[in-house]
Amino acid sequence: MRTGDGAPNKARALITFVGVSVLSGALAAGLAIPLAGFAGASSEQIVKTVQDLPRELEVEPVAVRSRMLAADGSVIATLFEQNRVPVRLNQIAPIMKTAIIAIEDSRFYEHGAIDPKGTLRAVIRNHGSGEVQQGGSSITQQYVKLSLIEKARTQAERAKATEVSYERKLTELRYAISLESQLTKNEILERYLNLVNFGDGTYGVQVAAQHYFRTTADKLTLPQAALLAGLVKNPTGYDPTNNLKRAKNRRDVVIRRMLELKVISVHQANLALQTPVIDPAKVNPVANGCASSRYPFFCDYAVAQLLQNPSLGKNPKQREHNLKTGGLTIRTSLDPRTQAAAQASISSHTKPTDTAVAAITIVEPGTGLVKAMVQSKPYGNGRNHTNYNYNVEKSYDGGYGGFQNGSTMKAFTVAAAIQAGLPLDYRINSPEQIDLSDKKFRTCSGVTRDPDYHPRNSTRSGNLTMVEAARYSTNTYFLQLSQRVGLCPIARVASRLGMYNAQTLQPLDQVISMTLGVGYVTPLQMANAYATFAARGKYCRPLIVLSVRDKANRPLRSPKAQCNQALNAGVADGVNKVLGAVMEPGGTGGKLKFGRWDLAGKTGTIQENKAVWFAGYAPNLAAAAVVADANLPYTNLMYGHTLDGRDIRDPTGSGTAGPLWETAMRGAMKGLPLRHFVEPSKKIINGDRKELPDVTGLDRAAATKLLREAGFDTTIANKLVASPVPTGKVAYTDPRTNSGATKGSLITIYLSKGPGQP
Repeated sequence: MRTGDGAPNKARALITFVGVSVLSGALAAGLAIPLAGFAGASSEQIVKTVQDLPRELEVEPVAVRSRMLAADGSVIATLFEQNRVPVRLNQIAPIMKTAIIAIEDSRFYEHGAIDPKGTLRAVIRNHGSGEVQQGGSSITQQYVKLSLIEKARTQAERAKATEVSYERKLTELRYAISLESQLTKNEILERYLNLVNFGDGTYGVQVAAQHYFRTTADKLTLPQAALLAGLVKNPTGYDPTNNLKRAKNRRDVVIRRMLELKVISVHQANLALQTPVIDPAKVNPVANGCASSRYPFFCDYAVAQLLQNPSLGKNPKQREHNLKTGGLTIRTSLDPRTQAAAQASISSHTKPTDTAVAAITIVEPGTGLVKAMVQSKPYGNGRNHTNYNYNVEKSYDGGYGGFQNGSTMKAFTVAAAIQAGLPLDYRINSPEQIDLSDKKFRTCSGVTRDPDYHPRNSTRSGNLTMVEAARYSTNTYFLQLSQRVGLCPIARVASRLGMYNAQTLQPLDQVISMTLGVGYVTPLQMANAYATFAARGKYCRPLIVLSVRDKANRPLRSPKAQCNQALNAGVADGVNKVLGAVMEPGGTGGKLKFGRWDLAGKTGTIQENKAVWFAGYAPNLAAAAVVADANLPYTNLMYGHTLDGRDIRDPTGSGTAGPLWETAMRGAMKGLPLRHFVEPSKKIINGDRKELPDVTGLDRAAATKLLREAGFDTTIANKLVASPVPTGKVAYTDPRTNSGATKGSLITIYLSKGPGQP
């Protein structure tokens, strides 16, 4: 062996190092392998192995659970990979520090990173008792090992951090020596007590104290501290929620060791030994994630929003990890009082066993704050449970993606018509059934037609104003209105108010029947769009997550309120006036009005009754309720479907979804200030009407030319009408001459078939 390079000295140092390694924990754990691992290796190889070992431990921030809060600060959910709340050493009861040192490393403050004397004593004691009662590794070494396991991100890294090998043990020892040169003993003990696993899903002494004893780390008693200290050796085997007898035996070992070291008196020991281990009735359940939340669907949706936030990480995987380990405080928009009102409505009008599903969302106008989100099927995988959130779009795995919304779309047609300058008393002759086959409807990209379309009313027909047609939800009126206004303005209004296909996340289709319902939309979309009317045209994107703060209480960037004036305030006032008539006696929502509130709303029933809606609002809150078949293929609600345990015999927006809306809003509005809609201006009420040229008696060509020169579009009715005017000449127009029309309006020319019954 050469002497010039100091190899013998290094080898001797290594032998000492390895010997200490064995004594410092490997034997106590039954691992008689470090020395064997060196068999056959030359001193040069051994020295090289040691030289290649890392010297400084890079400790990652300890994983800390995150909390999701409601708007009032109450906890919605805890999210964690390890349930941990770090505390400072001065926030831990002295008896806890005494207990953990006594059983794990009684000479902790006397030795360096390694304690050969303590290790030998542990070996002898463990050998004599036939089981591991005392550990051989110092607290510093244990902390190093736990830190390496904590750093592991993959299965391979975890396997390496726990493998049975001399290299791992030497690595831990090297790290331990380095650590003790950087940190004080108290700093190491504080980190250790915050990192260690105390069983039953708890990490760190603070959460363990809360979980097992409903107390805090600074208030732990001797028997409580002894139990926790004993758990460290085998968190699962000594878990008192698994085996009270084993837990007591282990706790008592700790107490007797403390007595042996004379850190407690005989009297204290006897009292502690007689104390019950835990009171099972007082053990706090470990609630992790949205499934354990009081509001699981809202929580899931909030998490989905957070996983899109770049401030939490570069990709969804990093964001999820940070969400569960970063000790974040997430404040949300959910208002427990409003949520309770919505839930009371669901509980009053539905049962989990119903074949139909119901959902309600409540939004605050002018802020976009989502105050409540409830549904009739409970969260979970069991029978009559679901993991789908029926209130939201299909932008994440749990989002259901909405339902067709029926006549709630008429509100956007009203807005487009008022925006175009039509008066609120704009009349259209609206028979029970009309023939719109092959009629042109203007879109943003041209025109569309339906070769065979004969829609009809399910409510009142006649020569109705816009207010009357909204009150009765007259289909033939709104189809003709949408033809005159054009589908493009309606689509643009709807889009500005947050409406899109919740299944595909694409714009709504511009089809002839658009005003009667189109695509798939959600209660969240409907409530928030109608909230825009309540806020006099101020649209705000739905806001779920209000703020995110890290464990140092520093704010992280998160989406803020995004609001804009999507509709002219006067136009919104006009919509409120029209939809307010729906809530008056005789209107489809007349039976849903309550209190002295100004209320407005709209019913919605889709084709073949596959879903029914009621969306409505006061100046303070807006809500949308839906009852639907959520199973593919969708079927008619009146055939074989139940709600509140009874057959649905006549599904309607007012009679089926309406009561859900009314009960939720009645409860949510309690205690809120009485506010009123702004009365629309005379210009909005009367519209921006131009005088129509009188073309009665002219031929079609002359009438068309005159009307178009005046700035109107024209179409010829497909049937002749009885009139004293000569056959083939213009009998009248719709709208009539004395009604006037807005510039660019579609004027229908009716030609005469000669005298007869008008």
